[in-house]
Amino acid sequence: MRPEILNPLFGLIENLKGVGSRYNKLVCNLVGGSKIINLLWHLPSNIVDRTYDTPLNRAAAGRIWTGAVKIIEHQIPATKKQPYRVAAVDESGTELTLNFFKYYKDSLSKSLPSGSRKAISGKLEIFNGRLQMNHPDYITPPEMLPALKSVEPVYPLCAGVSNKTMLKIEQQALARVPDLPEWQDERFLSREGFPSFKTALDIAHHPQKPADLENGAPARRRLAYDELLANQLTLALARERVKKQTGRTIRGDGHLSRILLESLGFELTAAQKRVWEEIKTDQAAPYKMLRLLQGDVGSGKTVVAFLTMLNAVECGFQAAIMAPTEILAKQHMETMSGWAQTTGIRAELLTGKIKGRKRSEILADLKAGNIDVLIGTHALFTEDVAFKDLACIVVDEQHRFGVNQRLELSGKGNKPDVLVMTATPIPRTLVLTQYGDMEYSKIDEMPRGRKPVDTRVIPLSKITDVISGLKRKLDSGCRAYWVCPLVEESEKTDLAAAEERFASLQKIFGNSVGLVHGKMKEKEKDTVMEQFRTGAISLLVATTVIEVGVNVPEATVMIIEQAERFGLAQLHQLRGRIKRGIEASTCILMYGVPLSETARERLNIMKNSEDGFLIAEKDLELRGGGEVLGTRQSGFGEFKLADLTIHKDLLYTARKDAELVLQTDKNFTSPRGQALRILLYLFEQDSALKTYHAG
Repeated sequence: MRPEILNPLFGLIENLKGVGSRYNKLVCNLVGGSKIINLLWHLPSNIVDRTYDTPLNRAAAGRIWTGAVKIIEHQIPATKKQPYRVAAVDESGTELTLNFFKYYKDSLSKSLPSGSRKAISGKLEIFNGRLQMNHPDYITPPEMLPALKSVEPVYPLCAGVSNKTMLKIEQQALARVPDLPEWQDERFLSREGFPSFKTALDIAHHPQKPADLENGAPARRRLAYDELLANQLTLALARERVKKQTGRTIRGDGHLSRILLESLGFELTAAQKRVWEEIKTDQAAPYKMLRLLQGDVGSGKTVVAFLTMLNAVECGFQAAIMAPTEILAKQHMETMSGWAQTTGIRAELLTGKIKGRKRSEILADLKAGNIDVLIGTHALFTEDVAFKDLACIVVDEQHRFGVNQRLELSGKGNKPDVLVMTATPIPRTLVLTQYGDMEYSKIDEMPRGRKPVDTRVIPLSKITDVISGLKRKLDSGCRAYWVCPLVEESEKTDLAAAEERFASLQKIFGNSVGLVHGKMKEKEKDTVMEQFRTGAISLLVATTVIEVGVNVPEATVMIIEQAERFGLAQLHQLRGRIKRGIEASTCILMYGVPLSETARERLNIMKNSEDGFLIAEKDLELRGGGEVLGTRQSGFGEFKLADLTIHKDLLYTARKDAELVLQTDKNFTSPRGQALRILLYLFEQDSALKTYHAG
């Protein structure tokens, strides 16, 4: 149950004065939710200083002026094209003309009667040597002048919602904030110079100078830390819950893994060996494993995953590997069937396409325990798929699962261990905030003998030279990718660009060109990919459908058209397609003009580095945390108050603090623990607390 003290903050925005049905939908969309708490997280992005009140005879044009004036007369325009003018004077006797271009005559007569005094605020301008103010921002009774003479926050807005409206609504929301018990460590607050939560909110919503708007300001840092601590507590609770779930001890004798390692023809890198030891330690523990294995394209994650599954098979259990697409599942089958044959175990492929008698036989053998390793897509977990004793699940490239989905996945089978693999380099800050419920391994070393990719940045105007060079490469027996640009957030337009490029290249290279895109049926896509894999076609024109998991070692050339439109992580993933073999490879990034500074920096990073982890950190700096992986994360979206490019130090502190809380007060019974419960409810992370205590 949510603590009663928070109830005022979880009322509906539509119940606030002045919102009603007219503004409700607009405001809720703007602040990202329908509750009053969402208004509190919607902070000002600018300020308007209304404190300038120099008498008009000395006032400077171009500034916002606030002061009291006496209304002298109304000058009704002769035509609708002219403004309605109202003459006024201030205490210095200087005249000021108030101009209204959109007006109701009766309304202006009532609000600005001749002879009355008014407090006004707006931008001063000079026209024909006379002071004027177009559409004053405020016209109020003179007694309101002291309140008007202030620094006004400016909120991010949308069409239909004015800043005046937002100010009224935000003030009502702030008035509902109760005095809450302090959930932060007092010494930490003192050291950082942080105000209380309520004071921090008040300061953040009433900035007095531009520095107050920055994420490094004490009030904003305090709020960011509250959000990060709620996030880290949630993930720590999820980690603890996994550890509370009794698993099974998987400790193979190594006879199958020895056979595999001796047959590989190469030695594992030091990083692969280290990661395999970390995984074996987890598997041998009495609780369930939930581990993220991160490694750049070509670093050798697949063999580590197979060794993980062999460890379970050596104990008489079953294992499964789940891929996001049928293409990737088939590739795993191609690689692993050879290893399975070598080690004398049985591996089978199960996808949605396998039907009828063959499917029935696979399902029967799986249930009987005759299949050791099952390879497939997420269809592996449909109701009719039953294992005899599933002890290990490997999930490939499904890092986009959220925390709750991962917990559900680990509930499949008979208490199986779960290893989640990704080739998408993830910055450390995102690992902590979005995968902090999992243990973490990283293969940060490439196999020996792997040649670096020669990455070149070339303007689109030189496309004829690029095609000539490509022709020479294809004539020498190479295979190549041509990736078409992201035209806009529309598959249809991307598809049109791909089809156009395919047609133009076909005129030059004839039938040796193939086309794949996301709108094709799986069967058509597979046919073209198979032709490319076997060399029946040597040039593959594609949209970013080839970004993940396509394995053609013979492909050594990649041309990315209008590369400036892609994110760094995506460019790195695409380039990884030509790092599969031992031959030297070339990646050409073609760009259009004009090129923005950020795009130029992105392309230069790609040219100068192949380190996926460095590229991921740079991507985070350039684009921010919300979209680094090319898609929004499920489980945790973008932070509302914290910015990972600025608040890294706070994140690492929050991680340690959350661990300490669970070590010393895991039931949240101390005064601080009780206050931390309120923090979790405040940031709507209470489900973690409920799930944790439910075991």
